[in-house]
Amino acid sequence: MVYDIDAGTVEFVGDERTQEALESYYRQFTPEELAGIEAVAMDMWDPFIAATRKHVPDAAKKIVFDRFHVMRHVLEAVDQVRKSEHRQLSDSGESPLKGTKYLWLWSPKNMPAWRQEEFAQLRARDLKVCRAWAIKENLRHLWDYHYRAHMRSFFKRWYFWATHSRLKPIQKAAKTVKNHIDNILTYATHRITNALGEAINAKIEKVKMIWSQRTAGELTGCEYGR
Repeated sequence: MVYDIDAGTVEFVGDERTQEALESYYRQFTPEELAGIEAVAMDMWDPFIAATRKHVPDAAKKIVFDRFHVMRHVLEAVDQVRKSEHRQLSDSGESPLKGTKYLWLWSPKNMPAWRQEEFAQLRARDLKVCRAWAIKENLRHLWDYHYRAHMRSFFKRWYFWATHSRLKPIQKAAKTVKNHIDNILTYATHRITNALGEAINAKIEKVKMIWSQRTAGELTGCEYGR
């Protein structure tokens, strides 16, 4: 799905997440119109990158990898650390990590008030997932900076911490982020994200779910009516 960030409108919907699908969108524009594209927010999906680089002039300076997709890689790594530690603790006795998945994935501002004390007690323990969570939360500050050089300097410090954490999922996620860092730092110039797209996608999925439920209900009703 391609959308206009300024207008808040969906401009194009492709059938698949392929390079060809996105190229079919770009082909409708003249070279002058393509050159007028200021920036493109996207996830770190190679086919989208290739299509944009092929059609948009100076794409290397205009592609902005979405912060929420960048964070998703680290969130998944934190969850892997939690799962591994939960299994180890369960094998040796009762694990305090049972039922705590989302405590480690929520940002502090989104954590329900009734679970904050529980989380504080967990963080006071010497757990691997506590270190993974701290590394994840610290990365959020990358997007607070307004200058590319400052973002890069912060990332270098964060990357050293992450890769020396002795937590393999975190180390792997940090290397993935580093491999895409140039087009993460373009956020300093363009200050855009895929937040609008995520919101539109959520609405589309909700409509699909409601439609599916209604269709299933109608079919069930027909069965009962026989």
